[in-house]
Order: sequence, then C-alpha cells, then structure tokens
Amino acid sequence: MSTQRVLVTGGSGFIAGHCILQLLEQGYEVRTTVRSLGREPEVRAALTDAEMTRGDALSFVVAELTSDDGWAAAVADCDYVLHVASPVHLEATDNEDEVIVPAREGALRVLRAARDASVTRVVLTSAFHAVGYGHPHTKVDFTEDDWSILDGPGTSTYGKSKTLAERAAWDFMAAEGGALELATICPVAVMGPVMGMAISGANHIISRSLDGGMPGYPHLWIPIVDVRDVARAHILAMTTPEAAGERFIVSSGPSIPMMEIGAVLRENLGEAAKRVPTRSIPNIVVRVGSLFSHELRQTAPDLDYARRPSSDKTARVLGWTARPPQEAIVAAGQSMVDRGLVAQYVH
Repeated sequence: MSTQRVLVTGGSGFIAGHCILQLLEQGYEVRTTVRSLGREPEVRAALTDAEMTRGDALSFVVAELTSDDGWAAAVADCDYVLHVASPVHLEATDNEDEVIVPAREGALRVLRAARDASVTRVVLTSAFHAVGYGHPHTKVDFTEDDWSILDGPGTSTYGKSKTLAERAAWDFMAAEGGALELATICPVAVMGPVMGMAISGANHIISRSLDGGMPGYPHLWIPIVDVRDVARAHILAMTTPEAAGERFIVSSGPSIPMMEIGAVLRENLGEAAKRVPTRSIPNIVVRVGSLFSHELRQTAPDLDYARRPSSDKTARVLGWTARPPQEAIVAAGQSMVDRGLVAQYVH
C-alpha cells in the first residue's frame, strides 16, 4: 500500500469527494482544503455515508481560491495535488469576473504553491466546457486539440472560466513551472451517486426531472460521464508517467438526447419517476423564452446540436474505461431518492 500524500482541493465538492474516497481506498494519505474547518464534520459525514475507508488518513486544511493564505501549508509534504476546486456558476451573471478571476487565479495559486513545495504532479480539473463550446454546429467531433471559442455561440461564463483557467495553467507551466508536471481532465456532464445532501452540476437535470420541476425536455443532446469514472481518471492521470503535459477528455461516449435521460429514469426508478416528463419542448418555445431568460439564452444555441467528444486518447494513454451513461443516470436518481432529496419523497 502506498504511503504517498495527495492534496485534493475543494473537499466538499462532488468530484473531489469521489476522488478522496478512491484515494483512501488505494492507500494514499489524503489532505483536503475547505473554506472553513466548520465544514469538516459535514464532509466527513458525507464521506462516511459513502462508505469511506481509512478515515483516519484524511486531514483538513483551510485555503480559498481567492487568497494566498493557507496554500503553502496545504501542499507541504504532498507528492501530488488534484486541483478540483473551482467556482461552479452555471447561471448567467452580470459580472463574469466573479467566476473567471477565482478560477484562473486559484489555479495559478495552487500551481505556484505546488512548484515551490516540490510536488511531483498537479492534475487540474478543467471541463469539456474548455473544449467543445462556441464552435459552429458543423463541427461535432472533438478531441483534446480543440479549445472553446470564448465569444462563440453557447459559451457560458462558466465555460469561459474553465477555458481561461486551463490556458493560464498551461502558460504558467511553460513559463515558470520548473520541475512540476501538469495534466488536465476535461469531463463532460458529470452525473452519478450524490454524496451527502448536495446536488451538483449535471445531476440537477436528474433532480429536476424527478421532482417535476422540468415541464418537458428541450431538444438538447448531453454527453455524460459517471463521477466515479471521473475520479478514477484523475488518479490515473496522477500516476501514469505518460500523462504529464497532457489534456484528457472523459466521456462515456457521444451525446444523448435529454428525452433519453427521462426514459432511463422511468424505466429504472418505477414510482419514484412518476413526475419525469414525457414530452419535448418545441425549439420555438425555447427560443422565444430565451428573450426573457438567461438560462434559456445560454441553452438556445445548442438546440439539436449533438457533440461527439472523443475519449480515445484517455483510454489509450491512461487505460481508462467508462460506465455507460445509463448507469450514471440511474445511480444519480436512485441516490437522490434514497436520501430524500427528491421533493415528493421528503417526509
């Protein structure tokens, strides 16, 4: 069993939690950052509920993306860093810097601290939002050579933040990275078993489907990956020698229509899926709605656009494989029902 130490940033997060679980299971010492030590009991409880092993090998430190304070202590004596923490702000905002600056500056803070502490490698959680957005719809196939177009249609503030943060990380490595190594992970829509009582990211599609909050499905196509496979990709990128200096898209395959997400829930969750919509929302309704809704304004450019992200490189270099998207959808939905997170099941 390994006795190496790994820092995982943002320990209260969805992907970070699953990374922590798998690292502990594999024998690593794990340190994680939180914005306040008052979060430690909550995070430990969520991990314990998810059947955490070796909880005594997990420690907590305070550090924030917006401040230099705490990062030197956080990375001290660490062999690796998984930099997972980043502002997740999928809604439109009038001040994009609220999202972009912490993402970019936080990544640079972590990289500087890791370099100065002689960390071997940082694995940074980017996103497919840094790869496949803002392109003309004639382009459907995406690899790690692609970058999102910041001023293109459908590029959200969140997409800009992930693109600019990852580009800044690679620029830092080229200019002043020293002996530090970097790999980046670009997951598509992350679904899967929730941890604790929080619902994050693409899992909101599942929760809104189950609780009746979604009247129907727009003609959107979503590429999906299971959070457990995302965590495994981080660890493989951390330990595989050939991963240094590389980006990796993690996706279970081509995009699937949102209507199929609903069909999978109805087929597998029985009575718990009784509020899952069965109808689609015509494109004209979404486009008219986009005149009044920030959320629909970001959605409308992607109607009937089915991207095909390729994880061929990830499979080849890391030996990574993915669960089918249906497994992630069912696991997400079942975990929400089991925890009473779906509105009609809260007692």
